Amino acid sequence: MKRQWVAELIGTFALVFFGTGAVVINSIYGELLGHIGISAMFGLIVMVMIYAVGDISGAHLNPAVTIGFSLAGRFPGSQVSMYILAQGIGAIAASALLWLLFPETATFGETIPVNDRYFTGLGVEVILTFVLMMVILSVSTGAKEKGITAAIAIGATVTIGALFGGPVTGASMNPARTLGPAIMSGHWNGFWIYLAGPLAGVATAVLLCRFLQSKHTINDNNA
Repeated sequence: MKRQWVAELIGTFALVFFGTGAVVINSIYGELLGHIGISAMFGLIVMVMIYAVGDISGAHLNPAVTIGFSLAGRFPGSQVSMYILAQGIGAIAASALLWLLFPETATFGETIPVNDRYFTGLGVEVILTFVLMMVILSVSTGAKEKGITAAIAIGATVTIGALFGGPVTGASMNPARTLGPAIMSGHWNGFWIYLAGPLAGVATAVLLCRFLQSKHTINDNNA
């Protein structure tokens, strides 16, 4: 087993355990963390995991990001399926551990569009993931999210997305983050949004980055 796959499994496990775990803690202990605290937890754990495994696997922690890097030509297609498998296993393991530790919880941090507003939910997930992928492509080195700049920029973007989109969709931006809680809670309402939205968001970000970079190159050559 390649160490990159193990790093992705561990990183995604940490993301889901601490991120959705904050939702669990907030539910059990009287809204102790609140929306801002939960949003900050997601951003901080992403930042920490970029420091921890960024040099090993690139700290994708997200199937949509892995696919985005592949679409951008920065990541080999032959590695995509194993990265996604590792991320999925990490997410499911994290949610299972939360179930064992907190059997009294009424939530596992599952993402469900508020009031079954599927169109709004899909739009929010597309936009949030689009912005996230734009930032990732701008600050990453090849297919790796690593270093102080990447950690701060990407962690801040996740926090901003969670602050804005949390009340609407749960601000997933990540199919693996949605998968683990969905399996443990049995709540699959609108699950397709959390697949289609992030994939559409990263594909759009890749296309726009290519356009911006090509225009930048043309202007540089004409200067």
